[in-house]
Amino acid sequence: MALKLQYNKTFVQQLKKQLAVREKALPTLKSKETALRLEVKKASDKVLQLKEEFDELLKKVGNADVLWHEFPPILKLVKTEVLRKNIAGVKIPILEEVSFETADISYFHRPAWVFWGADQLKMLVKRMIEIKIVEKQFEILNQARKKTTQKVNLYEKVQIPMFKEGLIRIKRYLEDEENLSKSAQKIVKARTTGEVAV
Repeated sequence: MALKLQYNKTFVQQLKKQLAVREKALPTLKSKETALRLEVKKASDKVLQLKEEFDELLKKVGNADVLWHEFPPILKLVKTEVLRKNIAGVKIPILEEVSFETADISYFHRPAWVFWGADQLKMLVKRMIEIKIVEKQFEILNQARKKTTQKVNLYEKVQIPMFKEGLIRIKRYLEDEENLSKSAQKIVKARTTGEVAV
């Protein structure tokens, strides 16, 4: 990205303003990048933890596969409430509540394992939903971190040095123009005073 220079004082003022904006924003962007990096790490760790907990729940259920085939349709997922939370300027989903509805069943007409199975199924479904939500958090935070890192690099390594170099070049050009103008005035003055004296 090349900067098209205009060799005048107005353009110098514009460059100074743009440079000041970027220099002022850079520390904030770096802080945001650091915060997002930490949040990405937390989300990644949380996903691993939830998956381990899910695996533990599956182990706890054990070899109940045969029972699940006989499990009656008594459990229904009613509501999954997801809120939005702002972390370092990025909105991420947060699981607030998972609600289930259990059909009215008689304790006497169903085997005892059905109620245990319903509790296990609720925990498994809730954990699966939590995993999906935290994976989404990780995805959103990681994308925001990448964009912020790109912007920090753009400001720090491209635009700020480019604007500084542009300002130096324009100032040198304007100084050279001014020196040439003064020299020309001196020559003209010397000629006019020399012609009058003759």
